[in-house]
Amino acid sequence: MAKPIIAIVGRPNVGKSTLFNKLIGERRSIVEDTPGVTRDRIYGETEWRGKKMIVVDTGGIEPKSDNIILAQMREQASMAIQTADVIIFMCDVRTGMTADDRDIAIMLKKSGKPIVPCINKCDRVGPPPMEFYEFYELGFEQEPIGVSSLHGSGSGDLLDACVEALADWEDTADEDESIRVAVIGKPNAGKSSLINKLLGENRLIVSDIAGTTRDAVDTHLENESGSFTFIDTAGIRRQAKINDKIEHYSVLRAHMAVERAQVCLLMIDASTGITEQDEKIAGIAHEAGKATIIVVNKWDLIEKDNSTFNEFNNKIRTALAYMPYAPILYISAKTGQRVKDLFERIKFVHNQALLRISTGMLNDVLGDAMIRVQPPTDRGRRLKIYYMTQISVAPPTFVIFCNNAELFHFSYQRYIENCLRETFGFHGTPIKLIIRMKGEDND
Repeated sequence: MAKPIIAIVGRPNVGKSTLFNKLIGERRSIVEDTPGVTRDRIYGETEWRGKKMIVVDTGGIEPKSDNIILAQMREQASMAIQTADVIIFMCDVRTGMTADDRDIAIMLKKSGKPIVPCINKCDRVGPPPMEFYEFYELGFEQEPIGVSSLHGSGSGDLLDACVEALADWEDTADEDESIRVAVIGKPNAGKSSLINKLLGENRLIVSDIAGTTRDAVDTHLENESGSFTFIDTAGIRRQAKINDKIEHYSVLRAHMAVERAQVCLLMIDASTGITEQDEKIAGIAHEAGKATIIVVNKWDLIEKDNSTFNEFNNKIRTALAYMPYAPILYISAKTGQRVKDLFERIKFVHNQALLRISTGMLNDVLGDAMIRVQPPTDRGRRLKIYYMTQISVAPPTFVIFCNNAELFHFSYQRYIENCLRETFGFHGTPIKLIIRMKGEDND
């Protein structure tokens, strides 16, 4: 299920990163008393009043700056505004309302998105300072909310306002019964070429559906294999002098697409090999628990001998060692080589992610696994595993009850996961294991 997105925007050095860290409950953004520290977008998740939301920290906006880096930050923040469902507009009560605040306010009003004005550094207990009331002049429907991002005061009121603004938000993806497929990867890997080839060969397009609140175009396609909706993350290329900028755009789009998808196609350019950027984008799909197929494109351009295939496979498996479950398919989007095979692969990994195993069968496998490899011991204490049960799918998630969670080492968890895969498959999907001590709260 997709989650609504809240973007925190404002001038540099008004406290956006401090608020972001406070809302997600961990120090993830760099906080420094220097304008322009946060240059790209940083993502986190928060939950308030039973609603899970993604929070995006953005670089500060300086509307009239000619500095290349600041212009890049402004463009990045602009993209965050386009993809957000609610925007927190942050200002600084100590500096008062500035001309830049007014310019940003005009830009935000043009976006048509719900805006929650947030006035930071209201640190004193009691009524806000007189400067606070200047910000009513900005003319937003939502009244300004005073907060102290450093101390956390007012953050509850801020989240209340965000939840109210999201009252009409609907996860439209859940209404569609087709398999939602995100095509992700770095620029020039062939994402748009692949989608064009898929559409051109099948010629059974039902409709082009504009993305509801996100800047992607969903393309619906039906054929003999079933119904699919491709979330197009193509069009990332930007003519830019700053190398990092391309990476920021691709990672931003990948986050948005993965959040809405059920299956991810990770496109890798065979002509350049697997890169650090590929690893970063793959990690997004893995962390989100999405079924994934690794698609190596431009395979027709590679000069091959008897060892080429195995060498390339080994490089991918080494770089993406955390996702050995993902099948690899070698294609050419240009010639159409093996492109049709994708449909059955997508259906297969999607079904694997939805597998549900009975508690009885799980505990048979668990019992056999413990006979083959005894649970670990530490200083005379032995791990006792009582039982296992599956609590959800996509990704398949299991709770294992034991006597001591500290004794349940990562290596033994990996062993149990491998036993589950040997018995039931779970090809193409990550597996999540939750370790609980017996008697612990199950909520």
